[in-house]
Amino acid sequence: MSWHVFTLPGHVAIGGIVRGDLVTPSVPLLAKEQVERLPERAREVVEYRKSGLSLNHIQGCPLDCAYCIRHTYGLWDQRQPRALMPDAEAVRQLVQHRYFQPHVTPVQVFNRATDPFLPAVRAHTFAVLEDLDRRGLTNHLLVITRYQMIPADVERLNQLLHLKVTLLFTYSGIENTRIEPYPSRVAAGSLKLMSAPSRRRYRTVLYWRPLVPGLNDSDEHLHRACELARYADATVFTGLFYRDEIAAYYRANHLPEPYDETARRKIVPETLEQRVLAVFGMSVPLFRKTSCAVSYVHGMPDYNGHYGIREMCDICPLSQLARCAGAHRAPTRKCLEQVAAVLPEGHQMEVVEIDERAAVVSGLDTEQPRYYLQHALGFQVHDVAHPHRTRRHGRADIGWKDTTDDD
Repeated sequence: MSWHVFTLPGHVAIGGIVRGDLVTPSVPLLAKEQVERLPERAREVVEYRKSGLSLNHIQGCPLDCAYCIRHTYGLWDQRQPRALMPDAEAVRQLVQHRYFQPHVTPVQVFNRATDPFLPAVRAHTFAVLEDLDRRGLTNHLLVITRYQMIPADVERLNQLLHLKVTLLFTYSGIENTRIEPYPSRVAAGSLKLMSAPSRRRYRTVLYWRPLVPGLNDSDEHLHRACELARYADATVFTGLFYRDEIAAYYRANHLPEPYDETARRKIVPETLEQRVLAVFGMSVPLFRKTSCAVSYVHGMPDYNGHYGIREMCDICPLSQLARCAGAHRAPTRKCLEQVAAVLPEGHQMEVVEIDERAAVVSGLDTEQPRYYLQHALGFQVHDVAHPHRTRRHGRADIGWKDTTDDD
């Protein structure tokens, strides 16, 4: 028997007793009336995000990263993981969801409000993965973690026969414990552990994020990340989601504010991207987008169809460019409308234009049906109200030179 315990500043110890591959679960199940009192968005346990349909029936995390997206769901103060429903019911809701397409829709597990490998959550993560795998589903399955993984995880993940599982290890190198109390060295160790087996069914990605100027972008930080990337099957680098709720938390707690304004998209200033590319060169497979890296490590074309935005692909391995080029097909207007017609909200959609880069639509109230279309077609679908700017790769305008060119 061994203990895996880490103590965060100002918090109780986080731990679990490990016997073989058994980790004692202790996530309490909320009563119906407790669930009904949660914020509206927190009650939506299946939600579409760009990298996949996201399942989040367990919510609450003690790791306390100041920039956590939990701020935007009204869940920041929930530090103890709690279940909104049993795992089997959550999987049923996922596979019966109007956006779920067997063997097509990428799926993310516990990426919004907890860490999937917290000791109390780990058993639930495997219950979900194994349930989906028993159904014979071959969908991409993304698991994002910064917690400590254990050798038994290798064996259990290797027992999954059908899902295309990718472990994405969130690593920032941030040393300010008021912003990121849980040390990045743990994620680095987990990445090395899970990447070491020569034969494994799952794949590993260094999820290098969030990159923030003045916080973790020194030459030392960049070179350290480049060395760590050699252990992973691929690396993704990206910036900070700096939403209004997160900015308010920074101000209230007198944390150093990284930017003077907030943004809908992630922020990666132009000069920071240039420095990253200069340090990495072509030494390891490096990507700007999560779906590009996930697709690459499984030997498949990008399921988000970024190939049409050719300047986004200028750092991709040649082998991946060939895969994406072979799969790249611009849909006709009729095809796009037919795919949208199966959704209730699809009847509101209007096709503005389609070219080799992307389809541009209007009339969709949220981003979720647009992601459905994008994954169904394997082709970029943009909202006319939120144009993509050339070379910004779908990121925020902050830190980039002015341009009026859309991509």
